[in-house]
Amino acid sequence: MLPYPEIDPVAIAIGPVKVHWYGLTYLVGLAFSWWLGNRRAKQPAAVLKPGQVDDMIFYSALGVVLGGRLGYIFFYGLGRLAEDPLYILRVWEGGMSFHGGMLGVILANWLYARHLKVNFADLLDFVAPLVPVGLGLGRLGNFIGQELWGRPTDVAWAMVFPRDPLALPRHPSQLYQALLEGLLLFLILYWFSRKPRPRLAVGGVFMLGYGCFRFAVEFVREPDAHIATLVFGWMTRGQLLCLPMIAFGLFLLYNAYIARRKVFGERQPA
Repeated sequence: MLPYPEIDPVAIAIGPVKVHWYGLTYLVGLAFSWWLGNRRAKQPAAVLKPGQVDDMIFYSALGVVLGGRLGYIFFYGLGRLAEDPLYILRVWEGGMSFHGGMLGVILANWLYARHLKVNFADLLDFVAPLVPVGLGLGRLGNFIGQELWGRPTDVAWAMVFPRDPLALPRHPSQLYQALLEGLLLFLILYWFSRKPRPRLAVGGVFMLGYGCFRFAVEFVREPDAHIATLVFGWMTRGQLLCLPMIAFGLFLLYNAYIARRKVFGERQPA
């Protein structure tokens, strides 16, 4: 068993003002997305120009926060909201959903694509490789904050999280997600998007990759206590939400490489 490296969740404290590592990971993730987006915008066929990346990052950040919170309430917290309507405003108590945040980013970029009068599918292909690093950093924030830990286990790298009331050795599932949904997915997308691809092929790889990685990690991640399992006595809410992602990712790749239908317009480089 490995010792849990206790790190103060508060990175900076100035009087009553406290800045948590979780918030800083979001900021660093957005900064990386801004840097990589501006780098990609310099490519001749890029859908955005460097000066337009700033606004895209701003609108995407709003989509992450609003969509992530509303998604958590809708997917995981409707019961609590019914008992306490003001719960939706208390974001400092935790509660953000990746799937809700993803829908928020998609909506934000749809609106931005309409504003710029550019193809929405091309913009999604542009944005997809910018996302995984922020996801991975967010999972590191979860690890530092001792939340979203794994199920009890006897593997050699198990950890006891000090905040766990049961004090059981658990999978450090936050680190699994940081490596799979963050580092590995970024490397796959970065490599895949370096060459021109059919429209929405890059987006399809993101949807399929994240859906599969998250579905796999859910087997060792502790489900939320108020939700437990849903389907067949073993499928978690997170796995259930990943199934449409996996199916849609396969559909996009099938459309791009096998059917070759021009559902989304003429093919352009990603």
